[in-house]
Amino acid sequence: FLSLVAEFCCGFFVILILGNFWFLAVLYLLWLYLDWGTPCAGGRRSHWVRSWTVWKYFREYFPIHLIKTSELNPNHNYLLGFHPHGVLVAGAFGNFCTDPPFKNLFPGLTPYLHIMPIWFGCPFFREYIMCAGMVSASKESVSHVLSNKGGGHASVIVIGGAEESLNAHPGSLTLNILKRKGFIKMALKHGAHLVPVFSFGENELFKQVANPKGSWLRNVQEKLQKIMGFALPLFHARGVFQYSFGLIPYRQPIHTVVGSPIPVKQNLNPTTEEIDQLHALYLQKLKKLFEEHKSNYGIPAHKSLIFE
Repeated sequence: FLSLVAEFCCGFFVILILGNFWFLAVLYLLWLYLDWGTPCAGGRRSHWVRSWTVWKYFREYFPIHLIKTSELNPNHNYLLGFHPHGVLVAGAFGNFCTDPPFKNLFPGLTPYLHIMPIWFGCPFFREYIMCAGMVSASKESVSHVLSNKGGGHASVIVIGGAEESLNAHPGSLTLNILKRKGFIKMALKHGAHLVPVFSFGENELFKQVANPKGSWLRNVQEKLQKIMGFALPLFHARGVFQYSFGLIPYRQPIHTVVGSPIPVKQNLNPTTEEIDQLHALYLQKLKKLFEEHKSNYGIPAHKSLIFE
């Protein structure tokens, strides 16, 4: 959905340039230049945009549910690790970029969903996603959110990133996380409490073309991902009036479970050993969260998370 909106915004900008409204395009480019740093400085959220009725229907379509397992004290800042990426990242968008799911369960906390910086280069689209509460996934942006002295900020990071979307097959429980430790270092530097989040059903929304590791398709996808910065999974789901083929996601329930916080003491210069220790603890808590809730959401008892 966001990709379609982005394409529409880019197309509209091209029309302005080629049409009789080129001066508006020039003015917008000036605004873009002056406003370039905003996605790394907390964005520009709008309660009005986040409360659009369309998002209520979006959440109800699957439906999307946010499950709270523990209190999050608004006097602290938090870094929420979201898993898995899936194809659409519907749980992250529906729960953290629309009102009122998160603010009702965690009053006093303001969530910021960090996404790839490339999206903020898209004319007009960048204005919308900032209004929805999305900000850049750059180190500068995460630091800005977690530096709030009064607490009450929650950085939401999809840890597996674009690479993990290539594993987004129904039933897949593989997470790209073993080498991803930057979020741990950021949590330590800012003393932000870590919170594992697992979104059950995220990988069930689309069927992806078989792309096992080592296949020619996977090799091409991985090379393109390194060049462009984002992955290109080949997927399909249902249509508007039929269920055999289309790009509309399947109506599969999504249950995004927010785990208990892992207290983190601020350490401006953490050692590699300290980062590895906290990373190992995070993996342990994430696995525990999954095991405690998997039976509630149709995961067979013999299945467990796979970290790679």
